[in-house]
Order: sequence, then C-alpha cells, then structure tokens
Amino acid sequence: MKPNKLASATLVAFAILAPLAAALQGREIFGADSSQAVLKPNSSPMTGWNWLSESGPWINSAPLKAADLNGKVVLVEFWTYSCINWRRQLPYVRTWADRYRDQGLVVIGVHTPEFAFERDPANVRDAVREMNIPYPVAIDSDYRIWNAFGNAYRPALYFIDGKGRVRHQAFGEGGYASSEKVLQQLLTEAGATGVSGGLSSVQGRGLEAPADLSALKTPETYVGYERTEGFASRGVRDKPWLYAIDAPLKLNQWGLSGSWTMEAHRIMSTSAGARISYRFHARDLHLVMGSPGTPIHFRVLLDGGPPGHDHGTDIDDQGYGVLDKPALYQLIRQPGGVTDRLFEIEYLDPGAEAYAFTFG
Repeated sequence: MKPNKLASATLVAFAILAPLAAALQGREIFGADSSQAVLKPNSSPMTGWNWLSESGPWINSAPLKAADLNGKVVLVEFWTYSCINWRRQLPYVRTWADRYRDQGLVVIGVHTPEFAFERDPANVRDAVREMNIPYPVAIDSDYRIWNAFGNAYRPALYFIDGKGRVRHQAFGEGGYASSEKVLQQLLTEAGATGVSGGLSSVQGRGLEAPADLSALKTPETYVGYERTEGFASRGVRDKPWLYAIDAPLKLNQWGLSGSWTMEAHRIMSTSAGARISYRFHARDLHLVMGSPGTPIHFRVLLDGGPPGHDHGTDIDDQGYGVLDKPALYQLIRQPGGVTDRLFEIEYLDPGAEAYAFTFG
C-alpha cells in the first residue's frame, strides 16, 4: 500500500501479509494517531455529491440527495460486514455519529462487498440490525460509489466538508484520535457550536475489541486457491477431493482433512467430519463461514482438546457452535498469554463454506 501523503496518520501494512492482497482489499492495515491533522483544501479529485446517484438501495434512510447534505460535514465509511478490521473500527464511528449528530455531522456507510454472500441486500440488512448501526447505509454491490471515490481499502473513511470537498482520508484501523480531531475541525469550520475538543471514550467489546498487535504473528489467510498462502495439503481445484495433512503444521500453515471442494474464493465441505487445521499465533482467531441455508453444527479443538476459557463468542467452552448464516465467526479469544496453538474445526454436517481466517 502506498502511504497517503494527505492523511496525518502513518499507515502501516502488517509486514507478513502478501503485499498484493493488502493492496487489493485493504485489510490488516493499522494506523497511528498523530496530535494534529492537516486539512487540505481538497484531498481527492472527487467533489460534490454526484456519487449519491451511484448507490443501490439504502438502509436506515431514504436515498440521500445533495440537498440533504449541503452545508453538512459528512463522514463516508467504506465497509463490508465480514471484515474484522471494519468491525474493530465500528464502535468509534458509531460513537462519533451519535456525539456529533446535533452539530451537523452526517455519517454514511457504504457497504461494498468482498464475498458473494455480501451482495445479498437481506444479509446486509441483517448485519446492520445485529451490529446496531444507526446511520444511513448505501448498498454498493456494483462498486459504483467505490469507483467514484477511487477507493482501494476496507475500511476507509473520507471526511467531506460542507461544500462537498474531500478534506481528509483515513485507511484501515487506527488513527482514531486524529480522525476525531478532523471531524471537530470541519464542524467548527462549518459554523457548528458546542463542539468539544475532547476525545470520545470508546471501549470495543467482543468482536469489536482492538487487536492485540503485540501478540499478532499470523496474517489474514484466504482459503480459496486464488489468494491462499501457507496451504499444507495436496489436492485439486474445483472438484471434490479427499484431503489429508501428512506432516505436523508449522506456524502459519493450514490444511484440510476429509472431503472438500476448493474453489477460487472459498472451500466447501462435501461430507460430515471434514476438518480445517491451522497453527497460529494470535489472541483471537476468526473464520468467515457460510452454509447452503441449513444450520451446520461444528466443533472447535485447541491443541487437540476443548478450548475451555479460550473459546470465542460464537462457541461454548467445549468448542461447539452452529453455522446458521454467512458471517464472521469468532472462534478463539485467549484471555491469558499467547503462544503458538493448533486450531481445528470439524464440521459435523456437510455443506460448510469457509472463506478467510482473520486474527487479532
């Protein structure tokens, strides 16, 4: 990722990620706060509100028009609901939307999908409701708003002044103090009164808790053959195959056991008892999963046994869980010390789909 010279945050790509994957999807990008953001007269070639006409359906609002936004400070947030980096940013954006609403801030979420299931408006509406997103969301399944901004990252924030000019940008996680100060500066410029200079106190919980970067040694891993890394099993593409793991996994390697079909962007279990194994080093382990429409039961093991107190929010202490919707599932959260661990998930029913591992 090229540094954004107009943003005040120093953007740092996680060094062990594949550079191309980070550049294409903007995941696993972390920023550092700075004491003061320097606002530019116009930090993007995109001006005005013409991009509003590019949206699909809206959630939480009728379609917004230029007349609704003229004179307002607008924060545009690009996101997709299975992205862990966006989930960890969400509590900050949610807080700002509430705190500065009466001073004239309008937050607009632009949902631009990564995986096929995120193109379904019903899935997006469910995510908006379950994640308590109160602000308007434009569904951008055809990437028309994304392209109008020339965006390349998830999550991404664009700070727009009352004249429709992009004055600041922030890509990836972090930089929250700097971003909030930008909002305060723009609101003051727009004539808002009562804008406090203090920063919001935000405490993310569950999936929204900040990553433990000091313990994070495993990168995001896609499991479809087009972008995967560290795959230790042998197999074939695009048809069922009986997979096995022939040797102990090394750190950041993963493999399959049982009957699977590996496609470009996902893997699908074709029999009960199929497993995914991953040796990782991180506090949290998440897996983006889906199903063909019927619930699929699964069990997670950690170093060969039940996870106990290291279980994530989507399983119990014995490791049992149910895959009942396409989403990001938190399977491991270690409250104590972090070491190399062997993660295994066994699907007790056929038909499970897996897309990507993320860590925190």
